Amino acid sequence: MKAMQPTGCTPERGPMPALTRELRLALSILTLSCVALGASPRTPASQPPNIILIVADDLGYGDLGCQGQKRIQTPHIDRLAAEGTRFTQFYAGSTVCAPSRCALMTGYHMGHARVRGNAGRANPLAQALRPEDLTVARILQNAGYTTALTGKWGLGDAGAADVGLPRRQGFDFFFGYLNQRHAHNYYPTFLWRNETKVALRNIVPNEDPQGGGVSTNRLDYSPDLILREALDFIRRTRDRPFFLFFASTLPHANNEAGKAGMEIPDTGPYAALDWPAPQKGHAAMITRLDRDVRSLLDLLEELDLDRHTLVFFTSDNGPHREGGNNPEFNDSNGPLRGIKRDLYEGGIRVPMIVRWPGHVPAGAVNNQPWAFWDLLPTVAQLADAPTPKAIDGISMLPVLLGQRQHQPHPPFYWEFHEGGFKQAVRLDRWKAVRLAPSRPLELYDLEEDPGETRDLASTHPTVARKLARLMTRSHRDSPDWPPTAPADVNRSAR
Repeated sequence: MKAMQPTGCTPERGPMPALTRELRLALSILTLSCVALGASPRTPASQPPNIILIVADDLGYGDLGCQGQKRIQTPHIDRLAAEGTRFTQFYAGSTVCAPSRCALMTGYHMGHARVRGNAGRANPLAQALRPEDLTVARILQNAGYTTALTGKWGLGDAGAADVGLPRRQGFDFFFGYLNQRHAHNYYPTFLWRNETKVALRNIVPNEDPQGGGVSTNRLDYSPDLILREALDFIRRTRDRPFFLFFASTLPHANNEAGKAGMEIPDTGPYAALDWPAPQKGHAAMITRLDRDVRSLLDLLEELDLDRHTLVFFTSDNGPHREGGNNPEFNDSNGPLRGIKRDLYEGGIRVPMIVRWPGHVPAGAVNNQPWAFWDLLPTVAQLADAPTPKAIDGISMLPVLLGQRQHQPHPPFYWEFHEGGFKQAVRLDRWKAVRLAPSRPLELYDLEEDPGETRDLASTHPTVARKLARLMTRSHRDSPDWPPTAPADVNRSAR
């Protein structure tokens, strides 16, 4: 489906005067007063808030202390929740990486999105955004923000077509991985800075069985480099509005490394525990992600930007069973059924924490359902920027500010193309799942049964038929993603 094209040129961006604490407080009160009176919440055109979007990779609903985790240490993300609002019914765009990020960037759910699966090498253009696709980065860029992505992209790769590269989709600066298979490797030989390869200090062993091999010298751990570039970007742009998409690869596994796939320099506080090695690595990766969040928050405080920066923290899908990791060991999906590659709640319901001191209620827990495709219209309204009319998402800014959401949320829809064609839809308390076109519809009451243990399709046939019709209406055919997409096409990149 063709998205609305961006119009106009990018505004000139120069240094802007810093607001005093007193003026920021007054503007905060004015914004909340406007919301209470039913007006559109806006920030002053001279200095809209900075936005940091932190997206973990394969972090489960139950992997954080603030979400009920008992053994993995996440004190700084828990602090983020204590200082902001934690949303308990927030959904990723898909149950795997690339399509989820497409929903995040473009505001479309899987029935209309450009990218609906991990196409990988078999059909790389099916996993790439196109020039006509309008992203949240482009919208904010056109609204005067300086924009950056550090980490994993996965929506366009270098090559003959060079389609979907970050700087062609609204980012002023990019550092990290273009190809998501490349992002499996935490000790790569290179990363990208914009369109230029940056060589790293990691010698890869000779894989030729006749060659004898060479010593592995691993000095550049990619998450550390990605964090460093993010912090440098914030320092460079501290005096003007910025949007940072911090797309960490933690705690994704190196799928090609087998049971040694939880790649991390050390296992930190878990080293002495009587756990399997992959579980130590998985927990250490999450705690390292927590450390990275601390670094970002500390820098905002150091630069006196914390009260003028809206921070989102989430994950692109549910927990994985890769690299030797067992998601059941530390109950990574919490009370939910399923993991990554499932359309049950454990595969698509993910953490969402939002912090903006003085605006977003602190220490609050909110059960309003919303999803990745709502991020674009939400930040567009925040920046007083035009929103595409045909997208699937709606602005959730009133909810973020602790107000009532007057606009009902449209039905939620997902489809997944690995191993056949699967669909799921949610309407209010009801969730329907169909594991194949020939399989019967499953129906769950998420209010009474969030773990999806009781199929109610036979006892509520009217509701089941209604959701089946919604499934049909929510899907629009895509030449890149036919409903019968062969499994081997989609399994080539995870």
